[in-house]
Amino acid sequence: MRSPETLSLTIWGARGSIPAPGPHTLRYGGETTCLEIRAGSHVLLIDCGSGARRCGAAFAQEGIEQLDVLFTHTHMDHLCGLPFFCSAYDPRVEVSLWAGHIPPGGTLEEIVERMMSPPIFPVATSALRNTDFRAFKPRSTFTLNSGLEVSSTRLNHPGNGCGFRIDWCGSSIAIITDHEHGDAVLDDEIAEFVTGADLMIYDAMYLQDEYPRFVGWGHSTPTKALELAARSGVAMPVVFHHDPSRGDDALDTVAREIAVQHPGAMVAKEGETIHLTGGTVEVGTRRAA
Repeated sequence: MRSPETLSLTIWGARGSIPAPGPHTLRYGGETTCLEIRAGSHVLLIDCGSGARRCGAAFAQEGIEQLDVLFTHTHMDHLCGLPFFCSAYDPRVEVSLWAGHIPPGGTLEEIVERMMSPPIFPVATSALRNTDFRAFKPRSTFTLNSGLEVSSTRLNHPGNGCGFRIDWCGSSIAIITDHEHGDAVLDDEIAEFVTGADLMIYDAMYLQDEYPRFVGWGHSTPTKALELAARSGVAMPVVFHHDPSRGDDALDTVAREIAVQHPGAMVAKEGETIHLTGGTVEVGTRRAA
């Protein structure tokens, strides 16, 4: 049993754009974005990419009865696991789905209904049994159904995006994905938002020499992740949203390089759990479903 003061993050999916299973992704994983966060008894997910399928199976084994899912945005790589997330179909489990990036006049429910409708998908949203859809305003602090407070910020990504911060018993986790650096005002807001965070997940889909070919695509680099961490006093930057073509050997190289530049920096690895308790950090492996 973990201390009720422990803040934990488990990575169920760390890829961007599309799932990338295969021999080149065995160590870092091929599932798309899904992050489990636990703050004492509070359970929440950031995004419901393809990694959400195995996450939901693990929750079912554990008997989780209430959880919140926060969407950074609703591109398919962050949403495609929802129709396979068994917790959302279980009438014994209360699931709240949150979004703050959607322009006025649109809703998260409408987006999910478009995905979960024939001929795209055979099961309608009415099958999501004890599930409700909720909205929040970006750049606000809001309270989840579990009672946990979460702060949000705007991100620079096509179609908008939201970042999140969870502070719990003296520990903090910031989630900044999907985001492209370069907007000075927004970058200043994000730097302030993540200041002093113990752990920061940061979009680093492209390497620095690749980035010029992808300006405007809504993603950043390991170099910018480390610059932001140094500027804002982030102890553990974790680079995330790996390009689907980037294999394990290439990510090993990234891991070595960023660890030299910023002790504590890591490359996100599927199945890994990071526990924060009173200033101490423990990295381990979450039991897979």
